[in-house]
Amino acid sequence: MNTLNTQSNFAVPDDFYEHLIEAHRDLSPEPSHAMNAALVLLLANHIGDLDIVRDAFQKARSEESRVGKECKSRWS
Repeated sequence: MNTLNTQSNFAVPDDFYEHLIEAHRDLSPEPSHAMNAALVLLLANHIGDLDIVRDAFQKARSEESRVGKECKSRWS
C-alpha cells in the first residue's frame, strides 16, 4: 500500500507558494474557492489512490498536522 508523503518534494518550496498565490491573484472569494476545488480534484485524480486521498483529507483537517501547522503559520 502506498502512503501519503508529507515531506516537501519541491527543491524550493517557496516557489510553489508563490505560484499558488499568483494563481489566486485578482480572484474574488467565490472564483478563488472554485479554483481550489478544481485543483483538489485535478490533484486527487493525478494521485489516483483513494486511500491516500482520504489520508490527505484527514491530515488537512487535523489541527495536529505538521502540514496544517505550516500552512496556518504561513497564511495567518
